Amino acid sequence: MRVAIAALTAMVAFAANSVLARLALGSGEINAMSYTGWRLLAGAVVLAALLGMPGQRGPRAAKGVGGSWWGAGCLLGYALAFSIAYVMLGAASGAIILFASVQIGMLAWAVLQGDRPGWLEWSGIGVAFAAFVGLVLPGAVAPPALGSGLMLLAGLCWAGYSLLGKGSQAPLQDTAGNFIRCLPAAVLLLILGLPQAVTATGVGYAVVSGGLASGLGYAVWYAVLPRLPGSSPASIQLSVPAIAAAGGVVFLGEHMSGRLLTCSAGIICGLALALYASNRRKA
Repeated sequence: MRVAIAALTAMVAFAANSVLARLALGSGEINAMSYTGWRLLAGAVVLAALLGMPGQRGPRAAKGVGGSWWGAGCLLGYALAFSIAYVMLGAASGAIILFASVQIGMLAWAVLQGDRPGWLEWSGIGVAFAAFVGLVLPGAVAPPALGSGLMLLAGLCWAGYSLLGKGSQAPLQDTAGNFIRCLPAAVLLLILGLPQAVTATGVGYAVVSGGLASGLGYAVWYAVLPRLPGSSPASIQLSVPAIAAAGGVVFLGEHMSGRLLTCSAGIICGLALALYASNRRKA
């Protein structure tokens, strides 16, 4: 039960990142570079503070921070592409593109590692891919191509971050280490964003996203990942677009178009079928 609650908490945090980013970037309260810089900085500060609390520094502390440069690179790539994309995308469309690409990345990695999907899995992947293409094809209500491409990149980076987290034995240390390694890039992004307008409200959204939804949310996710079997991490993340869409309607007043609803349902159902078939095959 505790694992399920922790996983749900992480998914709500992921969805909150989409809503907070759109609140800040869609309204022009802050630019994408400054938003990313403040988000990474806030995450590093909060996690470093938690790491300094009594009882939190494990055996690895003597060897330095946890995490890895690969993890930091995936985190930075995800965060920057995510921010730029949300200048152009709505919360719901951004979330569905992000997490569809996460699943594609994780499934592709499994195949490269020697996994051989059956026909039912390929059918589900095919349905999801067709729906994804239908969502991003040019049209009056299609998401902007550049924003979609950047969110696809963000999703692939997040897939890498999740795969690296599967082996984490010290989730808080690893998450903190990844954020701390991103600090030089965060400072550079803040400097690059100086010429553009930034409001206190925009910085506030970035700090909440970085310190709470990202820093604490990712630490919870890294703690949960080793306890989730097989493709469960991928299937659980399918809930994020629905949560983000609800948040977009409530907090942003976004309208869910018929195309977005139909294609999102196709993507989620297709990936759910593929993941179900994968779990059944490996049982």
